[in-house]
Amino acid sequence: MRLKLLLAAAALAASACQSPAIAAESIYRAPAAERVAKEGPGLKTAIFAGGCFWGVEAVFSHMKGVKSAVAGYHGGTKGQAKYDLVSSGITDHVEAVKVVYDPAVVRYDQLLRVFFSVVADPTLKNRQGPDVGPQYNAALIPLSAEQRAVASAYLAKMKASGVWDRPIVTGIEAAKTFYPAEAYHQDFAKKNPNHGYIKRWDAPKVAGLKKLYPSLYRASFQTG
Repeated sequence: MRLKLLLAAAALAASACQSPAIAAESIYRAPAAERVAKEGPGLKTAIFAGGCFWGVEAVFSHMKGVKSAVAGYHGGTKGQAKYDLVSSGITDHVEAVKVVYDPAVVRYDQLLRVFFSVVADPTLKNRQGPDVGPQYNAALIPLSAEQRAVASAYLAKMKASGVWDRPIVTGIEAAKTFYPAEAYHQDFAKKNPNHGYIKRWDAPKVAGLKKLYPSLYRASFQTG
């Protein structure tokens, strides 16, 4: 019976990275960080939850220094880490992207600035763009003490900046298990550039990256 209820809820889900567009998202120039990340040599990893993972992955995949961006599900259980269930909002996952980057090329604080400039609206709770539900909540998920300190300082900077006209509600979450999403979700924007959702919601994010931060923009798409 429980399985039937889960499947029924999934079938009735109104938002799943496929909702009709309502209005274009806003692009902001988030403030530069005062606390610069110092992570040392070698590749680093961080997780970002910013609504539908297609757009989050697309933006980070176009950033210099990013070696991979993998769409997936953060938190919850392995058994429920499936798109039809997660997108229904009945699990404890959020859609997220695991980013591997070279801090010698792009720092964590720069990733944060881009994230809040063109990817996620930090004034929204349990929604981003046209997608509504706890599975689309925006959050920073640092994987080291340095990332956590930088993220905390950056959120404080954002709140004091006056850039946004509503309160900042995006916060920091403790790292839990990250489950890669199904293969067809990986590099979705690259594989489906003419998809209605991508054209309306995610292509403008990539364009915003190119416009606001040309020194960080990479024309080629770094696949996960």
